[in-house]
Amino acid sequence: MFFKLKPKDLPSETEALRGRAGEMPVAAEHFLTGRPLKGPYPEGMEVASFGLGCFWGAERLFWKKPGVWVTAVGYQGGYTPNPTYEEVCSGMTGHSEAVLVAYDPKEVSFAELLKLFFEEHDPTQGMRQGNDVGTQYRSAIYTTTQEQLEAARAAMKTYDAAYRKAGMGAVTTEVKPAGPFYFAETYHQQYLAKNPGGYCGLAATGVSCPLPTGVAVHGAA
Repeated sequence: MFFKLKPKDLPSETEALRGRAGEMPVAAEHFLTGRPLKGPYPEGMEVASFGLGCFWGAERLFWKKPGVWVTAVGYQGGYTPNPTYEEVCSGMTGHSEAVLVAYDPKEVSFAELLKLFFEEHDPTQGMRQGNDVGTQYRSAIYTTTQEQLEAARAAMKTYDAAYRKAGMGAVTTEVKPAGPFYFAETYHQQYLAKNPGGYCGLAATGVSCPLPTGVAVHGAA
């Protein structure tokens, strides 16, 4: 997923590409599990989205996590409705490459997902992740509940201190309530399950990030 250099600043809403009214065609089911990508999800499931660079490897990271019910890749955080992959890669939609995660909070806590997110990529790089450069590769968390939002903000503050202590830069993760999630084209969904030798740009930093005080972990009292 290497492309020529793209804008390093997010476009304004008026600058963003116009997009389209119709949704992009996408497979109905998860390639590995057969579960519905777009739902409906079982009662009690919670949903959040994460951006940590190229979404191919990022999705695999989450579908392997016990307690995660289904994952899907898409575009989120920007302005352009129903964008194509090429439009997102132009840097003119404002979207990040995001992974939607539907999970069972009785089996895995949001705090555990946050810990996985922060430890498995470098959240200090701004509009890039390793060799992948562009606004769509930025670190991001998009929440669907107030509790998730508060936990994500607390985690970012705690993890920022951990990264600074390790001599790294400030955490640049974007944290905000989720806007529309636009499902990516079918060939991107579960890409590394279909193409086991495919590109994965994830690179952990080795910084252990403690869970923030007051953020519950599954199984903890």
